Parts: sequence; structure tokens; C-alpha cells
Amino acid sequence: MTQRSVLVVVFDDVQSLDVTGPMEVFAGAGHHSGDPYEIRTASLDGAPVRTSSGLTLVPDCALPDVETPHTLLVPGGSGTRRPTPRLIEWLREHAGNAERIVSVCSGALLLAEAGLLDGRRVTTHWSLCDHLARTYPDIDVDPDPIFVRDGNIATSAGVTAGIDLALALVEEDHGRQTALTVARHLVVFLRRPGNQAQFSAQLAAQTARREPLREVQQWITEHPDADLSVESLAKRASLSPRHFARAFQLETGTTPGRFVERVRLEQARRLLEDTSDGVGRISRACGYGTPEAMRRAFVKALGTAPAEYRRRFHPYSPFSPREFAR
Repeated sequence: MTQRSVLVVVFDDVQSLDVTGPMEVFAGAGHHSGDPYEIRTASLDGAPVRTSSGLTLVPDCALPDVETPHTLLVPGGSGTRRPTPRLIEWLREHAGNAERIVSVCSGALLLAEAGLLDGRRVTTHWSLCDHLARTYPDIDVDPDPIFVRDGNIATSAGVTAGIDLALALVEEDHGRQTALTVARHLVVFLRRPGNQAQFSAQLAAQTARREPLREVQQWITEHPDADLSVESLAKRASLSPRHFARAFQLETGTTPGRFVERVRLEQARRLLEDTSDGVGRISRACGYGTPEAMRRAFVKALGTAPAEYRRRFHPYSPFSPREFAR
């Protein structure tokens, strides 16, 4: 077995979870697979760094002293806003030699400043996507996914998305069973797919100011199989349908219909990923009514049918056609 090395770059005001989350995944994968990663941390001079939360990290070595790693991981944190020029210079000269380059959260800013993301499709924390796109126009910034793979470069959204990306890399290196074992040990999802939105439907829409509209939003997320027509929701908010539709869009930034679509799609994806329920049962539970209606919604929003989505993202054994259709 060939031991893979992981080098984590650390610096002052780094986000501690961006460092420790992926490290725990890689360390756990080595333990469970019997083929451990060689995991090292390095700062510019090998000196301790203070994280954004006040935790002090003592790195293993200095960046100029390390050999080229298999996987170079660049975490985020407030220290990426005003990076040390020497760190950018080191990344520019050496990062490209790694077999895989990975960023977590705002670590993408460091890779961008070093010129490593030009012409690539990437993501970062939702709050930084506009800044990244404006500052580096040669980069294709996608604000929606929790992580993006483009060639040998992988970028992830905020904080815990680094764990999702690390699990995907472990699955690539050691197989699905090892990744599943690590995820269960850490009590996290095995694999939120990379194209999973950074926001849930509830968070993607603004929270309405008025309590009746907030209650309607909550009702929708808890009852996706209910009658969620504008007329029914307006009655629940004690408003006329016309007044309700106008007020809902004004206060949430989206129409009632689009909000309902996102809630139902999100719930259906979750059930396909996490349960063994058949497509027919899921389509009814999520308010689609029929498998065909659910299939059309999936193809429109995700470009794939529910059966293919489950095949790619369900962590358990395959279903028989009869079980799947129930």
C-alpha cells in the first residue's frame, strides 16, 4: 500500500474547525482502513499559530522544509483576508506540485491570490462568493454547492463542508465502506453530495418579518405533503391570496410556489439519501403525488432522475426494482 501524505497549511487567525475537521476524517480513515495517511501541519516558519477562536496550534514543521505532499489542504479563517505575502509566494511556487489541492471555506482566497484557480470552477463560503468573483474574474465561482471538484483542485464552502469534502476524498482513496465507517464514527452524513445547496430551503429564503408569514414558512417545511396552494397558505395566514403572495415575496425574496418547490425537493433528496423508502412513497410524502411528477421536478432542478440520484448518493446496498418502486 502506498501511504498518502496530507499537508495542512496553518497561519494566524486560521479557522480551527477547517483544520481539525478534515484531519479527523483523514486520521479516522487511516485507522479503519489500515492504510494511514501521513498527516502533517506546517506554518511558514514552523512557529505556533493562534486560531480565530483563540486556540493555539503547534505545527509539525515549517513550510520551506516539507516535501511535496499528495494532498495539500489550505483552510480558511479571518487570516485569509490579509495574507502574508510569503505564504502566497510559497503557494504559488509549490502548491501546484501536489497531486491534489484542497481548500476549505475562505482558503480559496489564498489559492486565488496565488493564481492557482484561474480558469477553474470553484466555490467558497456563501458570504465570500461575490467578493471572490469580483476580485478574480478569471475564476468561475459557483455559490451554490458545498464543494466543487475541478481537475486536481477541490474547493469547499464554509467550515463543516470541509468534512464533507474530506469524506469524498477518503471514499476516492479507500472506498465507500471506509468513508461510511468514518462518517458513522464522527456522527455526520456519509456524503452530502457536492451539489447539495449551501442553504436549506428555509435558510435560502429570508425569514419573513411578520409572524403569520413566518408561521406559514415553518408549516410548509413541516408539511410538504399538505395542500400548499397559495389559496390554502393565504387562509392559514389570514390574508387574501393576492395580498399573501405579494407580502410573501416581498418579505422572503421568493414566491410561495418557488419556496414550496425547494422544500419538497430538499425533503425528497433527504429521503432518497437516508431511507430505503420507495420512490412512490417518497413522492407522496413530499407532496408530489406521483413518481412521475417527482421525476419531472428532479430532472428540471438537478438534471437527473430520482433513481439515478439515489444510486449515486444512497450509502446503503442497492434496491431491487420491486422494492424501489413501492
